[in-house]
Amino acid sequence: MAYPILSVSIWLPILAGVIVLLLGDDRRACFTRWLALAGGLMAFLVTLPLYTQFNYADTGFQFQELSNWIPAFNIFYHLGVDGFAVPLILLTSLTTVIVIIAAWEVIEKNIAQYMACFLIMSGLMIGVFSALDAILYYVFWEAMLIPMFLVIGMWGGPNRVYATIKFFLYTLLGSLLMLVAFIYLFHQTGSFAISDFYQVPLDLNAQKLIFLAFFAAFAVKIPMWPVHTWLPDAHVEAPTGGSVVLAAIMLKLGGYSFLRFAMPIAPDGAHALGGMMITLSLIAIVYIALVALVQKDMKKLIAYSSISHMGFVTLGFFIFNPLGLEGGMVQMISHGFISAAMFLCVGVLYDRVHSREISAYGGVVNTMPIFAAFAVLFAMANSGLPATSGFVGEFMVILGSLQLNFWYAFLAATTLIFGAAYTLWMVKRVFFGGIANHHVAELKDLNKREFLILSVLALLVIGFGIYPKPITDMTHATALQFLQHMATPKLLPQAGF
Repeated sequence: MAYPILSVSIWLPILAGVIVLLLGDDRRACFTRWLALAGGLMAFLVTLPLYTQFNYADTGFQFQELSNWIPAFNIFYHLGVDGFAVPLILLTSLTTVIVIIAAWEVIEKNIAQYMACFLIMSGLMIGVFSALDAILYYVFWEAMLIPMFLVIGMWGGPNRVYATIKFFLYTLLGSLLMLVAFIYLFHQTGSFAISDFYQVPLDLNAQKLIFLAFFAAFAVKIPMWPVHTWLPDAHVEAPTGGSVVLAAIMLKLGGYSFLRFAMPIAPDGAHALGGMMITLSLIAIVYIALVALVQKDMKKLIAYSSISHMGFVTLGFFIFNPLGLEGGMVQMISHGFISAAMFLCVGVLYDRVHSREISAYGGVVNTMPIFAAFAVLFAMANSGLPATSGFVGEFMVILGSLQLNFWYAFLAATTLIFGAAYTLWMVKRVFFGGIANHHVAELKDLNKREFLILSVLALLVIGFGIYPKPITDMTHATALQFLQHMATPKLLPQAGF
């Protein structure tokens, strides 16, 4: 390896964001945009060797970097990735490029600050996926809230202050309990290294409490029912780019963190509380899908759809079999593409009509046929249509659930009905029928920039729907090793918390 690939992947977009912040301004808007795009593309390209040089047979952490940071407390700058982290890092760097291009002609004020927020946020989120030291992870986890807070607060809708404060408080409060768990584990091990946390034996009560402390942080981030209420508000008020990153990447941080911390550190606690996790996941899949059915705002409908689809991720993780676990990973990547595409489609309409209300549209296919084709494709993928990536992950999780309990699989499979119901309900009213009003009659079809980003996402959605092997090959060995670790008891026979 010629260079520290993970450090470059983290700090290059952060540096690019700082440069854009210092050199860019609204008077040189074109220069600012191209500078941000150059930074985003470079940041994406440096992450590609993570895929090309990844060793599929190695179940340990790869591309590791280790340096002293705060020796007095055994805190290290320790980075490394496995088959769970690499696909999510690539998704993060690609999504950042898409967001920059999507904002090209849309954001006209404070352009440099907007672009810099996404570049810096990209580096911080890659830091979360790469950190192998608990305090380093915690710093990245908390720091990434700041640019998203600014994106919603500065470029959001009329209720953006309420949405940003709600978003910040929900995520911050959960994170404090996670920090308490880290401090307790440091007291037990004398180290903040994740590998040391994996080996420390704990009694069942301690494991349950540690799992619940992590649950408080990660369930909010996914978000799981009933701590999901911040997400629809944040999505509705966020600008299009904010919604894309929130849905495509930020929700995945919670799912990934269950695999990295809550489950392997407290495996017996995870098994003991697995029934609770499965129940909450199934409530999200079924109940939140019904909530999505009655939404009048397109962004709110897609936000509730995201909560329902992320229920598949946690369901897949907590049925503790290879099909479910790998299905959950495929679902995370797939949902990243599909949710990003759907929010971008809503953004295309909002830029032209300045309304997200379903009732404001009708017959869009008559004036925007190319756009309608893309939008219907992504809507079908969101419904779990075979040959799209949306089908693969959900089908794997349903099959995995069937191995454990027929009724888990039955309830999970209802998403194929409810998902189609709320998605087709929106598609029918927005895109088909006669032209509803003069706003729709005056719509112009996609420009080259919009066509480019939707084409890329369409190719990814169809490509991974037909051939998901690149994801499953990368996660397979890691998933088997993870399940073996989870099956090994780590209980102390008699110990107190």
